[in-house]
Amino acid sequence: MKIWSTEHIFSYPWETVIKAAMRKYPNPMNPSVVGVDVLDRNLDTQGRLHSHRLLSTEWGLPAIVRAILGTNRTLTYVKEHSIVDPEKKQMELCSTNITLTNLVSVDERLIYRPHPENPEVTVLTQEAIITVKGVSLSSYLEGLMALSMSANARKGCQAVEWAIRSLSSHITAVTARWTARGCRSPTATG
Repeated sequence: MKIWSTEHIFSYPWETVIKAAMRKYPNPMNPSVVGVDVLDRNLDTQGRLHSHRLLSTEWGLPAIVRAILGTNRTLTYVKEHSIVDPEKKQMELCSTNITLTNLVSVDERLIYRPHPENPEVTVLTQEAIITVKGVSLSSYLEGLMALSMSANARKGCQAVEWAIRSLSSHITAVTARWTARGCRSPTATG
């Protein structure tokens, strides 16, 4: 078993980061996610948004890892459950693979919350437990997978930044179209 963790600071408020994090797939930074299906989405009695999604991924296990594990399979599925709590300003996302579970399990947890000293920026804390089963080189393989997770975590943060820019561009374009028609901006308040 290998425990992996990292932290990232986004230079945007929590609300902005959460909107982008929920829209980060598909993205050009991580084309390995080839499908996202929302299985269920609901609000609980406390006003928290619960989402259950199924991600289809080209897992991208290195060839040596696939050879040691004895699999050629590259398409894998991940189940993801997230809870967005607007009152606490926290989004918690937990995911686990549901393919190749007899060989590998990756249980990941991400938490987005405002920075305790500067609420205008957002802290992402990410951790995972990686377990390779039934092979003699399991700790070596777990280490390789942890390195891969570090690279993918960087891509994930870049994808959130990309989604923020995309959302901002979209809002600017919609506002310009509304203004050109002589309408009041849909983002205006008051």
